[in-house]
Amino acid sequence: MKEPVLVIMAAGMGSRYGGLKQIDPIDNQGHIIMDFSIYDAVRAGFKKVVFIIKHQIEKDFKEVIGNRISKEVEVNYVYQEVDNIPRQFEIPADRVKPWGTGHAILSCKDVIDAPFAVINADDYYGVDAFKKIYDFLKNNQDDDKYRYAMVGYQVENTLTENGHVARGVCEVSEDDYLLGITERTRIEKVGDGASFTEDDGKTWTPIPKNATVSMNLWGFTPSILDELESRFDDFLEKGLKDNPLKCEYFLPSVVDELINEGKATAKVLTSKDRWYGVTYHEDKQVVMDAIANFKQKGVYPEKLWGEN
Repeated sequence: MKEPVLVIMAAGMGSRYGGLKQIDPIDNQGHIIMDFSIYDAVRAGFKKVVFIIKHQIEKDFKEVIGNRISKEVEVNYVYQEVDNIPRQFEIPADRVKPWGTGHAILSCKDVIDAPFAVINADDYYGVDAFKKIYDFLKNNQDDDKYRYAMVGYQVENTLTENGHVARGVCEVSEDDYLLGITERTRIEKVGDGASFTEDDGKTWTPIPKNATVSMNLWGFTPSILDELESRFDDFLEKGLKDNPLKCEYFLPSVVDELINEGKATAKVLTSKDRWYGVTYHEDKQVVMDAIANFKQKGVYPEKLWGEN
């Protein structure tokens, strides 16, 4: 079996945060969140990283992390651009937003031929998550079904005090397989729990405490790439008609379809770690404090890559 690959989705511009949050330092050594994810991934066994970016951030991205990381692991780049869709479709004149996480992973189709893990650039997942997903990818492969995996987090460990977040809310079987996943694009902290709204805050629905949510840490075989490609046209036909400027091709939604069709399973590898991320500018200090605490406890050295 080929060595697992780590894919990092970093094409988003972080509009709510106000800048390129993916390349904003979070410690005095100039590390960004991706440094810690890649460091944890390398410790787990990953030897190759694929960055999904946009052409317009390429220069800054390479200066801040890409060139440095390329000395530690094999690095490839793919580009998620709004014009990267089949020719028969017309791009809306005012469309700026990329086509979502499913489209991001589809952008990797020509560079990945091995099992791979997927993460967001601006999320901190914890040491254990990378060990679990690497071990799964090394020891599982497709048979009569596609054999995928997801690291799931407890919803209360994935919220910010500073606004709303998007999460895939999961239904999990007693033997830890994903039964279904529903993308909720506006979840907010309410007391010590969480609720979501689908009508701009007019009504709210509580999410059960300890509910499992997806943070887009997935493990796949290359079969997902063919499935993403074969379903993309149908998504565009509907999306361009119903919501041409903001429709998104969600990766979890495609996984959900494959599970419901009986074509795939997704093992849920649970993590009780707390998620850290910079969804909003105000979140940055929380992340910086957490990283400082991890260093103090010896989870990370002061300088991850020696002299950076």
